[in-house]
Amino acid sequence: MLQAISDWSLRPRSAAWRWSFALLACLGSFVLRYGLDSVLPAGFPYLTFFPAVILTTFFAGLWPGVMTALVCGGLAWFFFIAPVNSFALSGASGVALAFYAFITSTEIVILHLMRRAMAGLQAERARSAELAEARKLMFHELQHRVSNNLSAVASLLKLQRRKVEDPAAKRALDDAVGRIALVARMQRMLHDPGAQQIDFARFLHDMTRDVLQSTGAEDRIAQRVEACPVAIGPDQSIPLGLIATEFLSNAVEHGFPGERSGRVEVRLTMIAEEPAQALLEVRDDGVGLPASFDLEASNSLGLQIARQFALQIGAELTMAADAAGGTVSRLLFPLDEARPLA
Repeated sequence: MLQAISDWSLRPRSAAWRWSFALLACLGSFVLRYGLDSVLPAGFPYLTFFPAVILTTFFAGLWPGVMTALVCGGLAWFFFIAPVNSFALSGASGVALAFYAFITSTEIVILHLMRRAMAGLQAERARSAELAEARKLMFHELQHRVSNNLSAVASLLKLQRRKVEDPAAKRALDDAVGRIALVARMQRMLHDPGAQQIDFARFLHDMTRDVLQSTGAEDRIAQRVEACPVAIGPDQSIPLGLIATEFLSNAVEHGFPGERSGRVEVRLTMIAEEPAQALLEVRDDGVGLPASFDLEASNSLGLQIARQFALQIGAELTMAADAAGGTVSRLLFPLDEARPLA
């Protein structure tokens, strides 16, 4: 509210408005002081005139404030300082007028300097708002260009894939296209610089649906996603997105070979607050892991990327056979830059 009053006082006003304010302040303060004269003890000739000077200087500016001080001083001298109804000057009245002049001069100087300071702050806020808007526009443009460039790279890889005959090379190009598309999606989700976070729960829902559709497995593999609302920052978004996608892709590809049907579950839970940690689990009821499986020794490029990203964000990545059958992949990660969504 104080900010609103300050902004209102600094609005550009016409000369007629400012001088009218000053005249009304003089008149109003005089009428009020005249009405209180019978109930006030002697020695308070300026009681209502000081506020008039303050309000006029604050809302109408320097020179209307000076005029108000002069007019109110004259009214107080003539009507309320003995001998009343005259401009006779005695020692006592001279002291009273000097006191009034000193107080009103101090008020006017302080308020004038304060108004100048507020005007400077208002101008600085306006410049800051313009810079913030320019930064926002540039950020959007940068993110847009990055996303478009990544999409262009993915399209070039798709074109290159058509000329490749080796199945392993085709699969490698498909994986690369998928990872680049994921990074481009993350960039688009981070377009807003004022909300530099991603709803990871929503991403998991969309990612699970997209992976099953892209592999043609949505009809034979049931899905279930249980994710608490967690917002992740830009430094964690791409690593977590790639790891989650690798978990699910690995479950679909190796857990349900051929036309095998089954179920996958994706779960995200917060397990600690100090320090904040979350657990991502991808569980399937597929064929399970080979007895000789060793995550550290795996030559799968996708798992190698997942391990590197897990190290990057200080997370713990594990894959193991599920007691109920199938495989469970877990990622325990710190929420250094993530917080529960409000």
